[in-house]
Amino acid sequence: MATASRLRSLMRPSAPVATRIQPGMLAKAPFSSSAALAAVNAPVIKSRRDLPSKQKLVSKRKTAIAPVKKPKPGERKAFRKRIQLSNNGALPVAGLGELEPRTMASAESQGKMFAIPDKVVDQLRALEAFKTTQMWSLFRRPHVLVRNETAELVGRLEAAKEKKEALKCVLTGSRLSGKSLVLLQAISHALLNEWVVINIPEGQDLTNGNTEYSPIANTEPMQFAQPVYCIKLMQNIYKANRAVLEKLPSQRDWTQTIGGLSQSATLADLAQGAKESEYAWPTLHALWTELTLPGRPPVLFGLDGLAHINKLSDYRDPSFNPVHAHDLSLIRIFVDALSGKTQLPNGGAILAATSENNTQRHPSQELALAQLEAGQAGAEVPRPDPFERGYDDRVYDALKNTHVLRVGGASKDESRALMEYWGASGLFKDVVDAETVCQKWALAGHGIVGEMERASLMTMRM
Repeated sequence: MATASRLRSLMRPSAPVATRIQPGMLAKAPFSSSAALAAVNAPVIKSRRDLPSKQKLVSKRKTAIAPVKKPKPGERKAFRKRIQLSNNGALPVAGLGELEPRTMASAESQGKMFAIPDKVVDQLRALEAFKTTQMWSLFRRPHVLVRNETAELVGRLEAAKEKKEALKCVLTGSRLSGKSLVLLQAISHALLNEWVVINIPEGQDLTNGNTEYSPIANTEPMQFAQPVYCIKLMQNIYKANRAVLEKLPSQRDWTQTIGGLSQSATLADLAQGAKESEYAWPTLHALWTELTLPGRPPVLFGLDGLAHINKLSDYRDPSFNPVHAHDLSLIRIFVDALSGKTQLPNGGAILAATSENNTQRHPSQELALAQLEAGQAGAEVPRPDPFERGYDDRVYDALKNTHVLRVGGASKDESRALMEYWGASGLFKDVVDAETVCQKWALAGHGIVGEMERASLMTMRM
């Protein structure tokens, strides 16, 4: 039963908080809580506008921003593709000879290292024969190893020169086996013997759609010229072969085709005369025609990245159909020479190298090279896959008359010569003995040069 006091408390009217808790009372209280203070100071919320908003904390401290110079157009690409051919921090290697006109053709030079002369280095740089993936920047100056494949290829070059025939050869092999380096050695031999050298460093640059192109009038099927690339190519030809081209007068009159050219012009004037895109392709065609006339020096025409020129390019014709790479005029010159349609009466070589780092599956090229290699070895010739629909007869016609040279791993003696050169340069710290050579040779997949560089020198590369 409820008492009287409890009933009186229930009957009292409720008063608001503000009337029940006075400020003076909180000041006199011996103890107080933060909840009570918040209840006193809390604003009266009557609508959504009275809700407290989030306050952004603004720091008054200013951070110092260093000015950054933005790279100019093309500067990043130039830095990415830079070629460094010397290192002053490396030790000079004494006791090694330099390449001479007959060095790589001699049997005594096999398995030895030779320095590339400075003049030839400048010519190779002009032809863009050096690759960014090659480790030239680790050594004092460029040196090359004369391998068995190098001696075989150079011997075929000399035989083609004596017979006044064109050597048509395709360099193939596994990844990092040194195909581009063997091609560079062949170009060096040609430059030392005063051949005229034309080199296309990357076949991909002609077919990836990144350079200007235009149709050539009165051609069936329609051919396409690449004037900007042709101008650059002729500039490289002039820089690398200037001494030879200045001695060769023009045998035909090209004044009606090329503006500003005199009748007594030399081939150096012809190569240097193309400064406008309008005359780029006619000038290159005239230069190639002059080089294939009798009485000229031998010509070496090299190309790296064969698979890129044996497929449909990224260009389109006026009907928006894909353009085959063989319908590009510059590639057509190379393909006609590689197939034997264009003769070289003064001798020379047409060299093409495949690439395993930058390539795609190409059934027609793989089948043609496999058939040629099997025929050379006297083995059973592989047949086309009946379920494959991607074979291209144009690729077979371009490669059917070529010789296939497979670049494999280096022998143990060649590997030892390489390691001794690395040790003399101060880059290889291990003792070069039979055990070390066998270990590195086995780790590199039976002497793959690129894999040996990875196993021995990759820690030294910046």
